[in-house]
Amino acid sequence: MLDPDRGLSLTIARVVQRLQGSSLHSQLERQARVSLHKPEIKLESLKEDIKDFLKTSGWEKKLQNAVYSELNIFLYFLLKVSFPCHPAAPPEHIKEPLAYMRKAQGSWEKRILKSLNSMCTELNIPLAQKRPVNEQKELLNKWNEMGTDEPDLSLFRPVYAPKDFLEVLMNLRNPNYENGEQPSFRNHLGLIQVPLKVKDIPELKEDFSELGLNIGQLGIDDSAQVPPELFENEHVRVGQKVLAEQDSAAAQQYVRQGCPTALRADLWALILNISNQPEDILYYEQLKSNVIQHDLLVDSLIYKDVKLTASNDDYYFVFEDYLYQVLLCFSRDTSVLEHFTYSSATPPKSYIRGKLGMEEYAVFYPPNGVIPFHGFSMYVAPLCFLYHEPSKLYQIFREMYVRFFFRLHSISSHPSGIVSLCLLFETLLQTHLPQLFYHLREIGAQPLRISFKWMVRAFSGYLATDQLLLLWDRILGYNSLEILAVLAAAVFAFRAVNLMEVTSLAAAEAVLADLSTLKVMPLLQIFLFATVT
Repeated sequence: MLDPDRGLSLTIARVVQRLQGSSLHSQLERQARVSLHKPEIKLESLKEDIKDFLKTSGWEKKLQNAVYSELNIFLYFLLKVSFPCHPAAPPEHIKEPLAYMRKAQGSWEKRILKSLNSMCTELNIPLAQKRPVNEQKELLNKWNEMGTDEPDLSLFRPVYAPKDFLEVLMNLRNPNYENGEQPSFRNHLGLIQVPLKVKDIPELKEDFSELGLNIGQLGIDDSAQVPPELFENEHVRVGQKVLAEQDSAAAQQYVRQGCPTALRADLWALILNISNQPEDILYYEQLKSNVIQHDLLVDSLIYKDVKLTASNDDYYFVFEDYLYQVLLCFSRDTSVLEHFTYSSATPPKSYIRGKLGMEEYAVFYPPNGVIPFHGFSMYVAPLCFLYHEPSKLYQIFREMYVRFFFRLHSISSHPSGIVSLCLLFETLLQTHLPQLFYHLREIGAQPLRISFKWMVRAFSGYLATDQLLLLWDRILGYNSLEILAVLAAAVFAFRAVNLMEVTSLAAAEAVLADLSTLKVMPLLQIFLFATVT
């Protein structure tokens, strides 16, 4: 184990290394050079004068936000272990410390690739090819109306769906426990049978203390403490002040009580450190150019997914064009590969024809290393309500993905990984609603079979959009996905009376088929703070 000082120095070194390769670093250098020509900069106090200039001109705040953003990602990653990994540790151990999790993720990736390659062979379609010039012109002309295109996608199928992924997670086992008995773990009667530490209600109460019954929240219609309109007016005033200060840390703390609708887009961008600079817009245009020039097999998977999900959703069908633009560009974005340094997953490789197995001819496929699955487009759809500039919408989604969403479809031991979320959900239900849990289990309606799809999609497509955005406020505010498992358990608690009367999985699914009328914040508050522990 590393001592705290050594761990801190490693963290600082990593943040410095990351920032040195950023556009902010070159901008700061440029501003420092510009300041040398100002009369208030004296040679005898050069260092301090330049520091003062950067502070008064707002660049110090931008640097603080960038450092905070890096720390958010890095410390969130380190939650999987109780201490920073030793610098001599192999990369795969840093990505995922448990060997059986690494093995399971590797097997899952091979299965996905096999599915993709078999589709490629069956349809006789290459993984990638350059578009003919006339096709490039046609795509460029209809870039803003791709939703009107109706390509024949009948032969394409999603590489996998959430239910396929759940079957894999159900078969996860820690080999160290196979031949032994550990009573506390063996008492867990859910589908997830791995011994990971998850939080109980007292710990969750402490972590989500700002959701307490006596604290004002957006998304609560009534409060015994403060009339809703008074709280909302004051909350908006504070939010405007946070935006004026341009402080990412303050914004993250602020959104724990919810975002006013008019301020949400700017607050989320501030938390994610997205500013949509000219170079960001240029980068997006380069990605767009790559889409125009090259046709990938995954493009058809993206088209198919949007047609099957968002296009049939009452809230999101109007954003079909945005979804194609963002997801097609995302598939070409090689900067997304950076998140594999802290993800348990590994980007798939493809080889130039005739060079199979020769690493010098290997490329990542797709270029971002992420193969879309059924429902993937629903990670983007809610963001379309907030951002109407394609380049900014794209940056927000990319940052949300590399911070949070990737954990929902990869196998890991991280507290916000999908395995831990499933175990947390089942543990909360079994502990606090044992009668309901046992009843559903006895009739063959394991609760996780119903709630898994909600959590994998972060509830997108299941909750009404205003409620979903209130939920995602808290994901950003707490820098954690654990609230998804808590909400899933809260939904079962809310519908417990009806669920106790069902006699089959189909009947249980029918009771929980429509979540669009639910109010997220009252459910969370009642489950967390009115549950007897």
